[in-house]
Order: sequence, then structure tokens, then C-alpha cells
Amino acid sequence: MLDRLPFLIGLRYVGAKRRNHFISFISLTSMLGLTLGVAVLILVLSVMNGFDREMRTRILGMVPHTSIEKPSGLVEWQPLAERLVQREHVIGAAPYIQQQGMFSVAGRNQGAMVNGILPEWESQVSIIGDHMQRGSLDELVAGEWNVVLGSQLARSLGVGVGDRVTLLVPEASITPAGVFPRLKRFTVSGIFSVGADLDGGLAYAHLEDMQTLARMGDAVGGLRLELDDLFLAGSETRDIINELGMDYRGLDWTYTRGNLFQAIQMEKRMIGLLLTVIIAVAAFNIVSTLVMVVTDKHADIAILRTIGATPRSVMGIFIVQGLAIGIIGILIGVVLGIALALSVADIIAFVESTLGFKFLDSGVYFISELPSELRWSDVRQIVLAAFGLTFLSTLYPAWRAARVQPAEVLRYE
Repeated sequence: MLDRLPFLIGLRYVGAKRRNHFISFISLTSMLGLTLGVAVLILVLSVMNGFDREMRTRILGMVPHTSIEKPSGLVEWQPLAERLVQREHVIGAAPYIQQQGMFSVAGRNQGAMVNGILPEWESQVSIIGDHMQRGSLDELVAGEWNVVLGSQLARSLGVGVGDRVTLLVPEASITPAGVFPRLKRFTVSGIFSVGADLDGGLAYAHLEDMQTLARMGDAVGGLRLELDDLFLAGSETRDIINELGMDYRGLDWTYTRGNLFQAIQMEKRMIGLLLTVIIAVAAFNIVSTLVMVVTDKHADIAILRTIGATPRSVMGIFIVQGLAIGIIGILIGVVLGIALALSVADIIAFVESTLGFKFLDSGVYFISELPSELRWSDVRQIVLAAFGLTFLSTLYPAWRAARVQPAEVLRYE
């Protein structure tokens, strides 16, 4: 019977009405603090996971995992592509030419990076084909001078499919009439949207058209490679360059987008740490609650000790009471946090439509929608951390309760 006393009495103390209403208020505050801390931590980590996922699937789906180039250009690129695809971690390769330029139409000017590609090869290294709003990459035909624009770029220029745009490249053409900037008229054959900043500064044209514009002959600027694990980009690039020789150079995604990825990871860790401190504050409020309960229950503790309860049993009573308060708060926080993490995108979309403005402008941020990805490993770690902090918060008050001397207390009762 005495073995069950800590559990039964501890639970009874949780729901019992108290003469001192301030104790009940502190208990409720502790529970609510744990609930809010756990819920917000689950929500924030899910949003950070969403940013991480969007960067991998959208940004790094458009940006090459690694690029292999040669200063003089690659002429016999097909054998090299077939050779590189045979490597263990390389799952795709495609040739490209990159040309920085400025599009101009009807007095509107907008800078962009134009990629010369082969549509039939590009699907091996890019997700652009899955994000075409209008038209398709197959309409990029050699000699027709078609171009595919990002949705924001097309909107800035005020053009749509079928319109004509002029591309000016930062190279001069010398003619009998003098020196003129090199320019070429393109027809917009498609518009893509990945919901990222790439929509405002990226365009695609056929590889042969860009070879003609860049006067590269049959050479290409390099090969874009897709890896089965993007985190192997650095080591894989070094291995390829060591194998091919110093005439080649490699550039992986960590040079172009690595800072953004590292910033997201750092923010996730720092926000997780700060919100864990909030949970710790709420958990240690349980210390105040139990200390006041122990003071209020001195007579009860003394009576229990006189009928045979051990100091260990008395400790167990208040540990059970503190854990019950914490577990209730944690469980409610988990349910609330999961619900918010699964529906935050819809909530934000509703608020945006109601208020008429966007929280995330893809012109400023690299995505235009608030992403969220709930990971059960994060939920498990949050629950364990909150439970551990709650348990630690019960030890000191329970130890004080176990040190109550029955004779000293009952002398004045």
C-alpha cells in the first residue's frame, strides 16, 4: 500500500483545491509556460526545417550541385559527361554556357543571367522543367532564338509568351561604323516559376544560340553535375579536379549558396536554444510551486511520516505532483505545436489574403511562401528535453519535503 502512496497522493495534490490560491495560480502559470514553450519550439523548428527543405528542392534544384569548367571552354564535352556520370555519386550531367546580360524592351531594362542549355539534357540536373508556368523547354530550338524567362523577370519587363526582348551582353562588337554593344533579339517562348529569387534574375536559351552569341564555336562553358548527396559536392568536386588535371576547375553550390544554407542551420540552432531557455524558465516555475506546496503541506507530511511513510516516499509524492503538472503542459504543447506546424502555411495564406500583403516577398527572401516540415525526431527531442527539465525542477522541493521532521511540525499542531 505504501508503495502506491507517492503516486496516488501526488496526483491528488495536483487536482486538489488549495487554501492558498496563489499556489494554484503559479501551478497554472507553469503549465501554460510549458505548453507555449513546447508548442512554439515545435512550430519554429518546423518552419526552419521547411526553409531548409525549400532550399534543397527549389534553390539547389536550379543551382548546379557542382560545375566543371575549363578556362578555354570544353569542346569534346560529350565523352567527358559520359565519363563523369560513371562516378558513384554523379547521377546527371548537362552542358551549359552562362552569359550575364541585360534584357531591354519598351524602355524597361532588367539584368539577368542567361544559361545556354540543351533541353534534352537539362532535366538531368535541374527541376526547371517541372516549374514551367507557360510554354516548355522543348520550344528552345537552335536557330530560332527563343528564351525562357523567370516569372518575376517577365513581370518586370512586362512581357509574355510570344513577345520580343533584346538581350545586351557586356561585350563590344567592332564594325565599320564603330564599336557597338553586342545585342540580339529573342522571342519569349516560356515562363517558369520556382517561387524563389531565381525567378527574377534567370533566363534560359538554347545552347547553340548562346554559343553563337558568345562566339565560342563548338565549345561550352562547362558541365553541370547532379549528385545523389548534395553535401558531398565539395569532396566530389576536388576528386574530379584531381582526376582531370589542373587545366580544369570546379565550383560547387557551397560557393554560391553555402552562406544561406549555413545561416539557416545556425538560426535553427540558436532559435532552438533560446526557446529551450523559455521552456526551462517555465519548468523551473515548478520549483516555486512545489516549495510553496511543501510549506503548505507540512502537517500532512508529518502525519504520513508518523504512519510509516519513508523520506523516499515523501520525495516521490512531490516528484509525481511536479511531473504531472509538467506532463500535462507538455502534452498540450505537443498537440498544439503539431497542429500549428501542419497548418501554418494555410494560416499565413489566410492572413495575407485578409490583410492584403505578403509576409515573404521573393524579391527580398529566397522563397515567397512560408514553408513548414514537421520532423518527429525534433518533437521527440523537445519532449525529452522538456520532461528532463521538469524532472530536475522537482528534485529540490521533494528533497526539502523529505527533510521535514514530524516531531517539530506536530509539536505546534
